[in-house]
Amino acid sequence: MGLFKLKGFPGTGSFPHGVHPPENKALSANMAVEVMPTPRTVTLPLLQHLGVPCEQIVRSGETVSYGQMVGEGEAFVSASIHAPISGKVKRNAMVTLPNGRRLEALTIQAEGEQIPPEKIWEEVKFTQWPKEGFSNYAPMDIVKKIRESGIVGLGGAAFPTHVKVMPNDTRVIDTFVVNGCECEPYLTCDYRLMVEAPDIIVTGALLAARAVSAREIVICVEDNKPKAIERLQQAAQQTVVQVAVVKTKYPQGSEKQLVKAVVGLDIPLGGLPADAGVAVSNVQTIATVARSIVKDVPLTHRVITVSGHGICNPKNIFVPIGISLAEVVDFCGGLTPDAARIISGGPMMGFAFSDLSAPVTKGTSGLTILTHDEVRKAEETNCVRCGRCVDACPMNLVPTKLALAARYKHPEIAAQYHIRACVECGSCSYVCPAKLNLVQLIREGKAQLNAWERR
Repeated sequence: MGLFKLKGFPGTGSFPHGVHPPENKALSANMAVEVMPTPRTVTLPLLQHLGVPCEQIVRSGETVSYGQMVGEGEAFVSASIHAPISGKVKRNAMVTLPNGRRLEALTIQAEGEQIPPEKIWEEVKFTQWPKEGFSNYAPMDIVKKIRESGIVGLGGAAFPTHVKVMPNDTRVIDTFVVNGCECEPYLTCDYRLMVEAPDIIVTGALLAARAVSAREIVICVEDNKPKAIERLQQAAQQTVVQVAVVKTKYPQGSEKQLVKAVVGLDIPLGGLPADAGVAVSNVQTIATVARSIVKDVPLTHRVITVSGHGICNPKNIFVPIGISLAEVVDFCGGLTPDAARIISGGPMMGFAFSDLSAPVTKGTSGLTILTHDEVRKAEETNCVRCGRCVDACPMNLVPTKLALAARYKHPEIAAQYHIRACVECGSCSYVCPAKLNLVQLIREGKAQLNAWERR
C-alpha cells in the first residue's frame, strides 16, 4: 500500500535517517489476542511510570476489590495504581525490573469472586463505542478522569497521560496524533488491538483530542499493516478522525520522527511535540482512555506480545498488570531448548534480563526471546570512524562521541553533545560495523550526567 498525503498535513510520511531492521512480526502478527486467567497473586511496583512514585494507600491484611486504587499518584507527574484482581494485600516486597531498577512493590493475593478477564477483553472488543456526543465532556473532566485512572503511555515510555492532555493556555494543540506504528521488531500487540478493536481506538482519540481542543485527529499506521489500516478506516467513517499511512521505517514510532513524518515539523533538541502544536499518544493508551471515560474503569490490564524463536508458542496476550513474567512464559508453552536471551520489549530498545519473577508493568509491551544462533555476537572491534551511526541517527546526533564520553566518564562532554536528546532507539548499534554497544554506553552516560549534576 503506497503513501498518501492528508489534506492539511504537509508531512511526507517519512523522516530523515533511520534504519530498516528485519521486522520478524510474522511469528505473532496473525495470532489473535488470548486472555490469561486470573493469577493467584500480583505484584505492583509503586513506580511504573516516568515521574514520582505513587503513595501506597492500602495496608497489609486489607481486602481490596478489582479496580480499587491501591497507590495514589499525588505528584503532578505521577500515576496511580489500581488492583487488577480482588484479594488481600500481603507484605510489601522488593522487585528488580528488567531495566535493572530495584523497587518496592505491594502484593495482592487473589481471594473471593473475581471479574473474569475474558469479560474485560470482550468489553474492549464488542462494546458499541460512541463516536459522537462528546460535547457533554468538559476537557478538564476528561483530564481528571485519566489521572484518576492511572493511565500512562503503553507504548513503553509510561509517561503519565494526563500531563500530555492537560490544557495549556501558552501552547495551543492543533493536531492529536495517535501512534499506531509499532515499528519495533517482533512486537505485534498494538497491531492486534487495531485489527480486533478499532472502534475503541477511534472513541479514545475523539475524547483525548477534546481534552486538548485539537482540531485535527489522525491515527498513524505504517504501510506494512494493511489490515489494521482497513479496520481503522472503517471504524473512523463519519467521524473527523483520519488514518494516515506512513512509511515502514525504524524508528517511525518515535514521537519526534512521527511528528516530522505527518506534520512536517522539526522538534528542537530538548523540545516536545507540544512545541509544534501536536500531542501524541499510543493506540493502546488511547483505548484505555476510552474505557476510563465511557466505562469508568481504571488501567488494570493491557495487551502484550511474547515472540521470538526462543518461545514455544508466540502469542499476543491480554494480561493483568502485576502478573509474573514466568507465568506469561508458561502460558506460551515455555522456552525452547535453544533459548538464549530474554528481552523486555523488542530487540532494538528493550532490556535483556534473566529474572522471570519480575512482574508485568504498565510499560511492558512484550517479551522477545532469541536463540543462541540469533545472539551469537561478533567480537567488538575499534571504531573505524565510518560515520554510519551518524547517518542512521534520527536525532542528528554523533553516537560515537556520546559513547566515548560515557566510556571515559566525561559527563560534561556528553552534555555538550546533547546526550539527553538520544531516544535510545538502537539504530546506531544496529548499523555499527565494529559492533560497539553504543546504546548501552549512552544509557550509562545519561546516568553519569544525572549523578554529576546532583553533586
